[in-house]
Amino acid sequence: MSESKELTFKRIFVFWYPLAATWLMMAAENPFVAAIIARLAEPKFNLAAFGVAFSFALIIEAPIIMLMAASTALVKDADSLTKMRRFAFTLNGIITLLMILLLLPPLFFPLAIKLIGLPESVTILTHRSLLLLLPWPAAIGFRRLYQGILIRHNQTRRVAYGTIVRLFTMSAIGLILFKLDIQGAYVGALALSGGVVMEAVASRIMANKTLLYLSQHTEAPGPDITPLTYRFIARFYYPLALMSMLSLGIHPLITFFMGKSRFPIESLAVLPVVNALVFIFRSMGLSFHEVGVALMGKKNENYIPIRNFAFMLGSIVVLGLSVIAFTPLARVWFSQISGLTPALSRFAYLPTGIMVLLPGLSVWISLQRALLVNTKQTQGISRATLIEVGTIALVLFIGITFFDMIGAVAAAAAYTLGRMGANIYLAAHQHRKLKDRIPSA
Repeated sequence: MSESKELTFKRIFVFWYPLAATWLMMAAENPFVAAIIARLAEPKFNLAAFGVAFSFALIIEAPIIMLMAASTALVKDADSLTKMRRFAFTLNGIITLLMILLLLPPLFFPLAIKLIGLPESVTILTHRSLLLLLPWPAAIGFRRLYQGILIRHNQTRRVAYGTIVRLFTMSAIGLILFKLDIQGAYVGALALSGGVVMEAVASRIMANKTLLYLSQHTEAPGPDITPLTYRFIARFYYPLALMSMLSLGIHPLITFFMGKSRFPIESLAVLPVVNALVFIFRSMGLSFHEVGVALMGKKNENYIPIRNFAFMLGSIVVLGLSVIAFTPLARVWFSQISGLTPALSRFAYLPTGIMVLLPGLSVWISLQRALLVNTKQTQGISRATLIEVGTIALVLFIGITFFDMIGAVAAAAAYTLGRMGANIYLAAHQHRKLKDRIPSA
């Protein structure tokens, strides 16, 4: 994306807010689904089963999460479109096959019962819920490919329109199935799958004119422009995919540790609800990644205004979550809006308070990752994620094994400390590797 004008806060905001609205609407999904499940029969077991199934779906989905950033950065003409699309479709086929293999009973049931330690009744609910989530990963990859293309061509509002389609579909399915009084975990899985499939279809339709333009456009060769190859795509994308796999792969690990902790079922039931609230504020930072990739400039000339906007945004989201976490609004959110019982609500308060810094740290890491993607230095991203995952695992192990912490509390501390570790590493990495390529204030 060409940036000939001075990049002001207003221009950043106009570009960013449709993406923020998109992530915010996606962040509303889990609270909505959790609220439905909490109001159906056996909420504790169904919330736990849905949380575990969703964790498995996330780790399988992980390799294609960064397709939006990759297509934003790499798709420029007919040749790059063709190669990126083939790469994305191949990746979608592989992850769908992996999910089918995981669902095979001889593999899934020993994994859930013996390794994670789930009760048999929760395992059955989890397996069937994951089966209903089978379309989820490929649909995510499909729509993120086309959303990245829309973002690169300054059509961020269309990304938000696709999410509106997703939310409408998900809400309609959820409310209809709620009336039928089926198991809550199945309601959640069907609602999420239906919503994301419809969003993928809508994204493809809305990208049609842009795809037609790209198919007729060939970028002129130049000294700084080389044709895109599959080898380059793989080398560029591998660290991003590894980052996503490690980040999302931590969810099954956390599930494993919580299964061994004090109050395991309560922790498994509450953590998805807490994460859903925190994700509402984290989504503001996650939405900022593509802004940085698209607007940074070929020589990072727009880094300073983007960094200043990120600092302001990070401060706002931390303050917003704090207002809920440390006031009576916490009881309103968990008991009245999320529908948790008073006992489960009490389990949610401390983990929420521990994670108040996480939204601000998410804004910071989105800025750091965007700079590395823009400079094609993606290797540091995967190393930072290794530090984050290692810290999370270590904190969980120490907290649960030696301090006998409640699982949800240990997980909240692990999430926060792990992200801090990744932020600190990336700050040092960028200072060492990119100090001559980042403008000074």
